[in-house]
Amino acid sequence: MTRAREQQVSLEATPYYHCVSRCVRRAFLCGGEYEHRRAWVEEKLIELAGIFCIDIAAYAVISNHYHVVFFINTAELDGLDNQSVIERWHQLFKGTVLTQRYMREDKMTNAELAQVEKCVAEWRDRLTSISWFMRVMNESIARQANQEDGCTGHFWEGRFKSQALLDDKALVACMAYVDLNPIRAKIAETPETSEHTSIKQRIDNLKSERLSTFLLLFSGSPRVDKVTGLPFELMDYIHLVDWTGRQIREDKRGYIDGAQPSILVRLDIEPEKWLIATRQFEARFKRMAGAVEYVRGAVRSMCLVRSQDVGAARVLFE
Repeated sequence: MTRAREQQVSLEATPYYHCVSRCVRRAFLCGGEYEHRRAWVEEKLIELAGIFCIDIAAYAVISNHYHVVFFINTAELDGLDNQSVIERWHQLFKGTVLTQRYMREDKMTNAELAQVEKCVAEWRDRLTSISWFMRVMNESIARQANQEDGCTGHFWEGRFKSQALLDDKALVACMAYVDLNPIRAKIAETPETSEHTSIKQRIDNLKSERLSTFLLLFSGSPRVDKVTGLPFELMDYIHLVDWTGRQIREDKRGYIDGAQPSILVRLDIEPEKWLIATRQFEARFKRMAGAVEYVRGAVRSMCLVRSQDVGAARVLFE
C-alpha cells in the first residue's frame, strides 16, 4: 500500500534521501533527438537547489529517468527570516496579495500581518519538503516537454520513488550508484565524461579550482550533529567511484592492482558487498538503506510495523 510522504521522510532518522523519477513516455524523455532535455533537468535541479533549503549530494540524468540524492538543510532554513522565506517562495509562485504587499513594505493591519505569518509558516515547511521540490521540478519539465511534443497528459510515471539513507555506508553507496548510472547505461565511458551528473560537475570544479555553487560540499568528517557537508574526502570519493565503475564493467570485473580506496577501509565496507550494493541499490532497498540498527530505528520513527529493508541491510551492511 502506498504511504504518505510524511511517513517516508523523517528528519529524526536522516536528512539524506535518494529520489528517482521516471517518464511515462520512456523513449521520449531525453534520448535521441530529445537529448537536450537532459540539460533541462540539470538546469532545473540547480535552480531549485538555490531556492529550497535542500542541497544536492549527487544526481544523474539518464535518457528515461533521473536520480537525485538530497540533503535537507534545516540549519539553512533556521537562518531565514520571514522576508527571505517569502522572497524564495515568490521565485516559485506569485504568493498572495498580502505577501506581495508585505514585500513592498506597505502599511498593514495586525490581522493582515497575522495572515502573512501564517503563510510564511506554511512556506517555511515547504522549503524543506522533498515532495514540493519534486513537484515543482517535475511539473516544470512536463510542461516544457508537452509543449515541445504538442501534446497533453501525464509525462512522469506516477509518484517519484524515495529512499531514506540512514548511515554513511548507505549514503556513499547510493551516491556512487547514482553517479555511475550513465556508465552502466553505456551513455558514458568514464565519470569525467558522463554529462549531466554530479561526479562530472565535481571533477570539472576540481580541475578549474572552483567550488560548486549548488552541490553539497565534502566536509571530510564523520557524520555528527551540526556538521553540514558530506562526511568524506572529495578525492577519496572520486577514487571510489572510478574504482567501482571499473568493477561493474562487463569487460573488467577484476580488481584494480594496489590498495583499496581508503574510504572503503574507513567505513569497514567489504568490496564484494560494496559492488552488489552499488549495482543493485534500487532493487535491494525499497524505502530506506543503512545498517540494521539504523533501519530498525527509522522504522520506529516513521511509525512503520516492519520493513523488508532490514534483510538487505543485514546482508550488505553488516
